[in-house]
Amino acid sequence: MTRIFLSISFIITTGIFSSICGQQITREMISDANVKSVKLHRAEWNLSYPVIKLGSDDEMVLHFDILDDEVETYYYTFIHCDKDWNVSDIYQTDYLDGFAENPVDNWALSFNTTVNYVHYWIRFPNQNINFRYSGNYIIKIFPFGEADKPIIVKRFMVSEKRANIEVQPQRPKLTEFYDTHQQVDLSVKYPGMDIRDPFRTMFVSILQNGRWENARQNLKADFIGNNELIINDLSGKNIFEGLSEFRYFDIKSLRYQTEYIRSIDYRLGSYHVYLLPSDNRSYRQYFYWQDQNGKYYTAVQEGRDNETESDYVYVYFTLPADFPVREGEVYIYGDLTGWMLSSDNRMTYNYEDHAYECTLLLKQGWYNYLYAVAGKDSRISFEQFEGNHFETENDYLILVYLREPMERYDRLIGNVVSNTLNK
Repeated sequence: MTRIFLSISFIITTGIFSSICGQQITREMISDANVKSVKLHRAEWNLSYPVIKLGSDDEMVLHFDILDDEVETYYYTFIHCDKDWNVSDIYQTDYLDGFAENPVDNWALSFNTTVNYVHYWIRFPNQNINFRYSGNYIIKIFPFGEADKPIIVKRFMVSEKRANIEVQPQRPKLTEFYDTHQQVDLSVKYPGMDIRDPFRTMFVSILQNGRWENARQNLKADFIGNNELIINDLSGKNIFEGLSEFRYFDIKSLRYQTEYIRSIDYRLGSYHVYLLPSDNRSYRQYFYWQDQNGKYYTAVQEGRDNETESDYVYVYFTLPADFPVREGEVYIYGDLTGWMLSSDNRMTYNYEDHAYECTLLLKQGWYNYLYAVAGKDSRISFEQFEGNHFETENDYLILVYLREPMERYDRLIGNVVSNTLNK
């Protein structure tokens, strides 16, 4: 009876909160330093983007670790958001089928590691919760009774997959971006859908490698005709920095040094992995190698269970630079840092060695990353240490939203992932 009362109380509270706080921005976050290796993806592929189809058998899985040797009680809930990631003006009882909050029941203790941790995971939809509406969602993980103090907030999408999307990544038409950027032209066909005013009701978001920080959002059609929306103009609204291929390192095994690793030490009860000093690639010609477009996956070569037998190790990054960057800070950037800028992944300039340095505590696995420079406005640039090339292999995630005049929420009617090598 207590659990039912708490669930009903939470539904009422959240419904009121959604209606009065519609402008709240729901950003991804990790509020506890002991939370590590947060991964959200489709259940069948750990490098997929977090999009599932409404009403299908698709499942999402969220993995995370807590650096501790005791199991704690955590709960999770879902919040529906509009296309701009503000809380939607609808009740949880409208868009969720089941309990509004549920316990995180799946957990396992780490085994034979130098750093003790508890691994937690959630698969959803499940027998306790399902989605009635398409659109943007966040999942919040919080201690029992403290829904307003989440330790994790992650974004994902539920799509109707009714629209057919064709994407054409290409070299930009604007000459100033011709050698360094990529343009994403696309068309959206919506057969069988009676959309009366697509210029005003349809919106497109384009994400490069799954990043929301530089996403092109609320793009509108340049042309409409025959139930087809086309984005293909010369204003630059659908142009992205080309980047370079992501840097990488492999720490699945701590018994031998793989490429880009200088040394592996064990001292004071912990493993310490020193990467070779990174080179400045800003003026180098483009060179292709197969990467994971900024993602990582956990794995241990000398174990059976990647989630509980992978150890946590200290990884040391060094980026030589004759002088510190005048305006801006240098960060290690990628999925390994949650695509975020924080004090943990901000590099410190060593004046004696003329190099930027940073140490991250990472779980064993295979990692991608880049060096980013962020100014006071937090705008990120990669030109300083990575360079940009129109040839670079990148993913582009396309999301198509529909907001009809009489609807109270933004539907996600279509999505697709396009890669620049598979035009």
